[in-house]
Amino acid sequence: MTPKRNLDSSTKRIFARRAVLAFACALALPGLAWAQASDYPKPGAMLRYVVPFPPAGLTDVMARLVAQQLGERWKTNVIVENKPGANAMLGAETAARAAPDGNTLLAVNMTHSVNATLFRGRSKLNFDKDLKPVALLAGTPVLVVVPADSKIQSLADLAAAAKSRSLNAGSSGVGTPSHMSLALFNQLNGTKILHVPYKGGAPSLTDLMGGQLDVIFSNFPESLPFVKSGKLRAIAIASAQRNPQVPNVPTTAEGGMPKLNVEQWTAVMVPGATPDAIVQKLGGELVRIMSTPDVANKARELGFRVDPRGPREFAAFWNSEVQRWRTVVESAGITPE
Repeated sequence: MTPKRNLDSSTKRIFARRAVLAFACALALPGLAWAQASDYPKPGAMLRYVVPFPPAGLTDVMARLVAQQLGERWKTNVIVENKPGANAMLGAETAARAAPDGNTLLAVNMTHSVNATLFRGRSKLNFDKDLKPVALLAGTPVLVVVPADSKIQSLADLAAAAKSRSLNAGSSGVGTPSHMSLALFNQLNGTKILHVPYKGGAPSLTDLMGGQLDVIFSNFPESLPFVKSGKLRAIAIASAQRNPQVPNVPTTAEGGMPKLNVEQWTAVMVPGATPDAIVQKLGGELVRIMSTPDVANKARELGFRVDPRGPREFAAFWNSEVQRWRTVVESAGITPE
């Protein structure tokens, strides 16, 4: 049996001081977090909103809409900085290396949830620790479009045609929603529609209208004008409900493929070491911005489905998207260009 130790008065005082200090630190932590948030953003600070895509794209348009509102509400400058390249990884790496003070925001979308697998081991960026989810803003569905004179009338027709002859499908690049939707379609139907990547959605749609492609799983706002003008025909929309702008186009679930539900969402992240108190304040403000009638209506006019979620909800959504597309990437053997 171990003999009981008797502590002298000096040792007891040391333990007592340590206990008091630990208790004081515990009490101080909430106050410290509050101080970090209340002091953010600092007067005169300039917020940098990094968009890892070229100007005028969906992610860029949403970032500029939010940046303007955030600047007005916080009375500070919010500068949108486009840094395209390396499949959106250049901008992501730039933001991840920035000071974790809440002054650098990164616009992310579905492509980044694919990149988390696509560039695993190929990049120094670790999405799990180098970037932190702040807020989900909105999403826009994928519209499955074919040339106006195509004999393909439905998803079932598309699957049957792909099993009887060689088909090709354009996309706006490797890992983009149009590419991943195609990969998912192929997996669900056991088809091998050839992927033809382009540098953006516009040139691929031009070739589709010209007959060089058979189908595109397109971002809704990009192909919608051509569908309305009759230059393209939509055979399905990859969303839970029909869209009022194309009310006669069935959902993928109505077409017999409920798992082919794909949305190009856009959101915000910050450097991974950014204090949670700042993340909560920024995330809450972004949710409020997206919930205001003026911003929400403008986003809907642009073809978005408004879906604001704060840090915790977005983190859960992000993790589910990473896992979903990891399965598709690995099963299809997709690699970066």
